[in-house]
Formats: sequence, C-alpha cells, structure tokens
Amino acid sequence: MNYRHIFHAGNRCDVAKHSILMLVLKHLREKEKGFAVLDTHAGTGLYDLADPRAEKTGEAVEGIKSLLAAAPIPALADYYRVLKELNPLWNQSGFRVYAGSPLFIYHLSRKQDRLIVCELHPEEARVLRLQMPDDSRLQIHCRDGYEALGAFLPPVEKRGLVLIDPPYEQPNEFEVLLKNLVEAHRRWPTGTYMIWYPIKDRPAIWKFHEALAATGIKKILRADFIYEAETRTDFLSGSGMVIINPPWKLDEELLDLFPALHKAMGTAYAEDAISWITSES
Repeated sequence: MNYRHIFHAGNRCDVAKHSILMLVLKHLREKEKGFAVLDTHAGTGLYDLADPRAEKTGEAVEGIKSLLAAAPIPALADYYRVLKELNPLWNQSGFRVYAGSPLFIYHLSRKQDRLIVCELHPEEARVLRLQMPDDSRLQIHCRDGYEALGAFLPPVEKRGLVLIDPPYEQPNEFEVLLKNLVEAHRRWPTGTYMIWYPIKDRPAIWKFHEALAATGIKKILRADFIYEAETRTDFLSGSGMVIINPPWKLDEELLDLFPALHKAMGTAYAEDAISWITSES
C-alpha cells in the first residue's frame, strides 16, 4: 500500500511492459467484435515527469525519453501516437506527461470495447478517477485487484485481456498471484492474461515459472526484457512478462522488438528471454 509509481514512471521497465501491451491490444482490435480489458492494479492514469518525485530518480531519462529521442520503432506506432495525444505541446515545451496502463488501454479502445480498472490505494484511485475520461465504457473501482478477478470474469464480451501488474510489496506475492490466476483461468480459460513482474530475484522468478508450468495451463509465453546483469536480489535488472493465450506470432514480434528497444534506449547489456513455459499441446 506504500508503493508510488511516480518514482518509476516511464523507466525502462515501463517501456518494455507498455510496448508488449500495445502489441496485444493491436491484435485484439483486428476483429470487429468488442473486447473487455480488466486492469487489476492500475495505479493512476497520468504521470508528470516534471514532478520532483519523478525527477528524484530520473528513471524516465534512460527509459521513455531515450526511446523518444531515437529513431521510431514501426511496431510501436500506437505507443507514440498515444503519447503525442497526451503531450500536445511536445514540440514547444518538450515531452512531460507519461501514461499509465489505464490511459494506454482507453486510448486504444473503440466504442464497442470496455475497460474495468481497479486500484486498491484510495488516494491513487481518487486521482485515477480525476484523470480518466467520463465514459460509460469505463468502470473504475477502488478494490483489491485479485478480488476483481472473481467479480468480473468472465466478461460478457467473451474476448479480451486481463492485465495483472501488482507492486510486489508482499514477500508472498507470487504465491497469492498464482492462486488467483489459476482460479481466474478456470473461470475464463479463453482470455488473454498478461502478468508483469520485476526481474530482481531470479530464483524466485524461476520458481514462479515452474509453478505456472505445473498448473496445466496451456499456451504460456515468457518474455523477459533484461538490461542489467544480476548483481543482487534487491536491484531491478529487467522487466518480466508472462502471457497466457498470447496473440498469434506475438513471440516472433517480441524477438524483433526487444533488440530494437535495447538499441533505442542505449542499454549496454541485453539478456532477454522469450520462450514458451507451456505450449498449446
């Protein structure tokens, strides 16, 4: 309950996470039928990179600001478009506002799509309500994200995405996440699930992957974007993502995207891992 993403907004992990999100949403939009997105740990919708808390860490400089200073990556056209819409004075005063996942999702939704957003922290939820548009297609709840999995799944649209992006403040977060994920998948086995995690303690992540494989859930893709060598377990070295029921050929798209991200953000180290934890068969 103490985590504030403003300190880390727009960092390399955000860029990797939101880049994957953009690709998944692009695939969902290829069909005319509407879809639903449940964002379980939303944070706020907008982050001011001129905020003293963001400037204190300066993480956006090596993340989104480096990406935007480099040659555009064609696969991320939607990503650039949303950021430009949120920064109308970009050319005059520079890039200042970065989006949280709720706004990225909202800007890429259509009139037939629906977004359910949950944030447990009362102040973050209050700010989120102020920042998000007043739209009947959007629901914002101040409630536990794991509880929301049982309350809102399966969606009436029968197709869509669940984004699970907890702050990992609790030592047993992976265990709690896994338990709720298995139940959510039982309720809605055809949905796409994106589970983000920080790459710090590698053995804990390997244990999580092994536990995922043991669930019997099929079509689980691992996509770890790693930009620092692991030196200690309390040091962030990358952005991890597990995707259940990923769009067709997403793995191939990520094999092209991750090297482009490293080049654009000027990372001197790259140890990415894109592989199947479990296959369709």
